Amino acid sequence: MLAACNRGPRTQMFANDTHPKDYPTVKAVEYFGDLIAKRSGGRLSIKMFAGGQLGSERDTLEITAFGGLDINRVNIAPLNAIDPLTMIPSLPFLFDSIDHSRRAFDGAPGRAILDSLGKYGLIGLCYYDSGARSFYNTHGPIHSPDDMRGWKFRVQNSDLYVGMVKALGADATPMALGEVYQGLVQGVIDGAENNWPSYQSERHYEVARYYSETQHVMAPEVLLMSKTRWDKLTPGDREVIMESARDSVPYMRKLWDARVVSARKEVIAAGVKANTVDRAPFRRLTRPLWGRFVTSDRGRELVRQIQDMGGSDA
Repeated sequence: MLAACNRGPRTQMFANDTHPKDYPTVKAVEYFGDLIAKRSGGRLSIKMFAGGQLGSERDTLEITAFGGLDINRVNIAPLNAIDPLTMIPSLPFLFDSIDHSRRAFDGAPGRAILDSLGKYGLIGLCYYDSGARSFYNTHGPIHSPDDMRGWKFRVQNSDLYVGMVKALGADATPMALGEVYQGLVQGVIDGAENNWPSYQSERHYEVARYYSETQHVMAPEVLLMSKTRWDKLTPGDREVIMESARDSVPYMRKLWDARVVSARKEVIAAGVKANTVDRAPFRRLTRPLWGRFVTSDRGRELVRQIQDMGGSDA
């Protein structure tokens, strides 16, 4: 197979990630590029653009779908507006642990969701971890939904995330990640929600000093390829790319797990006040969103499959 792949012209593909160069997803995409270069004898390669150089995830997603960008790493939330099945991994309190979420992403439910993107000009290659998302803010610790009432929280541009925050009694403000720091400084928003590494790398901890571990969503990142580029590849090249993407996942997860520990340690040392919460009241208020956003028989079946793979505390 490698001998066959080595024939033909050299192809350089352009890849995007909005996170900074040292972030686990960026390093994983670079590792993915190293794998395909090695397995194609150097004929296939990737040029990486990190740190949001090419725009927001929403903008680059559109560019990818139209064939202007070859490979793109995005959070799954911007895909919610494209295909309803992508809302499933973002359902609040669907997963009871990170291990549970990984089993689902690596298994048949995860593959079915990725495969649903083909008709929209996107090829789903694999999932990367995005950890457990929790709320942080500038005012004080959150112990119950009542503590959030009336506050403005930045969310990704997703109806599901907007609905989740509203269900908890707060106001949702869709905003690009790059605008959050200034929004917190200027008081446009009172808080946001994200994982430990993003909270640290985006420096939000400098202004939003209270991090409350609701762990309400464990939605993944997604590595995508433009179907326009995919369709131009030989079957052998496609196999190399798909296998290399899968093989980059354990590498990413090792980096991710270490980054979660180091990011949490750094922000706590900087004076951030972190607290755990009783998740049950948050879960009760957000559970009705499952029925609102998963309306197809296929979607409900995938939710059942995911619950069976590890159970849900919902």
